[in-house]
Amino acid sequence: MKRNKIIAIFLAGCFGMTFANAQEVLTLQQALKYALQNKAEAKKAVLEVENAQYQIAEVRGTALPQITANGSIRKNVIIPESAFDIGGQTVTAKMGRPWVGSGLFSLNQQIFNQTIFTGLKAAKTTEEFYAINKDLTEEQVIERVANAYYDVFQAKMQLQTIDNNLNSTTKTRDVIKGLVDAGLGRKIDLDRTTVAVNNLQSSRQVVVNALELSENALKFTIGMPIDEKIIMPEETFEVNASLNTEAISIDQRTEILLAEKQLHLLNLNKKSKIADLYPKLSLAADFGWSGFGDSSPFTNRFSWPQTSGIGLNLSIPIFAGGTTKARINMADIQIRQAKVDLEDTKLGLSLANNNAKTQIKNSLLTINTNRANVTLAKDVLADTENNYRNGLATLTELLDAENAYAEAQNNLTTALLNYKVAEVQLIKAKGELKTLVNEK
Repeated sequence: MKRNKIIAIFLAGCFGMTFANAQEVLTLQQALKYALQNKAEAKKAVLEVENAQYQIAEVRGTALPQITANGSIRKNVIIPESAFDIGGQTVTAKMGRPWVGSGLFSLNQQIFNQTIFTGLKAAKTTEEFYAINKDLTEEQVIERVANAYYDVFQAKMQLQTIDNNLNSTTKTRDVIKGLVDAGLGRKIDLDRTTVAVNNLQSSRQVVVNALELSENALKFTIGMPIDEKIIMPEETFEVNASLNTEAISIDQRTEILLAEKQLHLLNLNKKSKIADLYPKLSLAADFGWSGFGDSSPFTNRFSWPQTSGIGLNLSIPIFAGGTTKARINMADIQIRQAKVDLEDTKLGLSLANNNAKTQIKNSLLTINTNRANVTLAKDVLADTENNYRNGLATLTELLDAENAYAEAQNNLTTALLNYKVAEVQLIKAKGELKTLVNEK
């Protein structure tokens, strides 16, 4: 029986280790790849690119021959009569047969239609527009995921700081409790440290809740089910002090390329309105049968004589009441609005670039200052703890030193997060956000 319990425990341990190993650590690169495959925006952008192919096929199809087939069978229950004037007398006669039928194949081929020609150019440009829009959507997803990812790490590091402070304060309380129990300490000191421990435990629960919310936000951002568990790396705040912050050109930014492509589409839209002023020429041909008889078409008493024709259709616009001119003017307004938006986009990107470079420099200075403060606060805490044990420092001084050390660590954590956010913005300014997905 004892042997069976040992085997069961061993197997449970093996299964537990297997499950633990199955939980992969979610790195930033993995989170980004997951988001690009599963987030709704990324999926829809891919579908838009695919849909553009069908739009091109639709417009191209209008330039190809259009062939249709039509057929009908009719039973004239009452054959209609027509009246004729013969020698001053009105004579009526039935016109038609009890059964009539028709079958016709028609062909229509556009020879000259400026609207279709412009539409073909617009369809190709639309495909390019959606391809650029897909790139922009992916960049936006990458930016949101990176920010959400670092938010989780900030909460985790804040939790680690509180845990360290809570552990230190708890040890101090236990020491004081031992002194109070031995009659060598003051109860007021024990009460004060107990209050400090309780406050830290409350603060810890707030950070735990914030961490859970941050993890849920990250899962939503990458398109992962909320109830799925994620495991984060221990450390991911790497600071690159030599990050290149030289002048960045915005000409090849995805936002600019998309705005320029949209402007091109609007120009084509204006040309399509102008095309309504051009004549349209098409070829039309048909071949078929026009049948009639006294009985059903499926008997030998029904005739199917053939019919066929070919010709050209010419349409010349002369006067449309000014509607075409109004459409052209409205299309021109859209072009001018797009040009204003393009200039505003360039201005906004230039501002974002300068802000990103400034934020990087300020973040590096803040990180160096806070790191020095953490080292100093740690030394002060160590000296204060030693002095307190030797009766040279008060409990207030000890608690203040612990709080100062925790505050310095939190300030460093915030500075590191601000740096990583600024780093993402700088990478975005360079148009290199996708390198975060493909970096080794």
